[in-house]
Amino acid sequence: MNLSEVVAVLEQLAPPELAEDFDIGRIGLTLDLENDIQKIAVALDPTKYVLKRAAEIGADILVTHHTLIFHPLNLVRKPLADILKIALDNNISLYSMHTNYDKAKNGINDALAKRIGLSNIIDTDIGRIGTISPCPAETFVNHVAKSLNTHVQFTGRKEEISKVMVFGGSGFKEEYLSIAKENGVDAYVSAELRHDIIRSWEDMLLIDATHYATENPGMQDLCLRLEERLRMDVEFIDHNPFIEVI
Repeated sequence: MNLSEVVAVLEQLAPPELAEDFDIGRIGLTLDLENDIQKIAVALDPTKYVLKRAAEIGADILVTHHTLIFHPLNLVRKPLADILKIALDNNISLYSMHTNYDKAKNGINDALAKRIGLSNIIDTDIGRIGTISPCPAETFVNHVAKSLNTHVQFTGRKEEISKVMVFGGSGFKEEYLSIAKENGVDAYVSAELRHDIIRSWEDMLLIDATHYATENPGMQDLCLRLEERLRMDVEFIDHNPFIEVI
């Protein structure tokens, strides 16, 4: 299948125009080798390990959430050169779907909400809000950890949880937490919890379930969607950073 046909399907699933302003120009093909596509690899990050694995399985394109090159460059240092060399030597095109896939239907945040088991889901600008059967805060925290197979850290005073907002990735920001508060949310699940947020939002249960674990479900689900649409072999490459906690 021609690369352009694969790109067309990816853009149907996550239209580039949905991307945040800071992402414009960074969505889509980041390495266009104009190659035919017989096998697709999908991962959260285009790491050296992921590219090596993509080459081993004979992938013709690697689709990731995060882009390999985010800021303009005037110098390609060796770590980046090593990754690009793997892609070039093995004729692997690179495609990125970032904040457009966060917002898209059945994208990162819908997959996260589904994995945690939320019902009655409504969209916000980028996150999702839903409900669960009322339960104690500690019970919900344990449920999140098990559902996402990750360690978590949490803070905030809340006895019972029934309404939840999820935001895959770095979502602990005032603008998004304000949306949660306006909607009467009891618990907020995201990643990269900061000290100033902890101090300012003590009346809401804040659960940091890591960047990787909150975004990974969406990329895993993408594999099934691409297989159905393209009738092609699609393989997910897991590269969990395995953050250690003592």
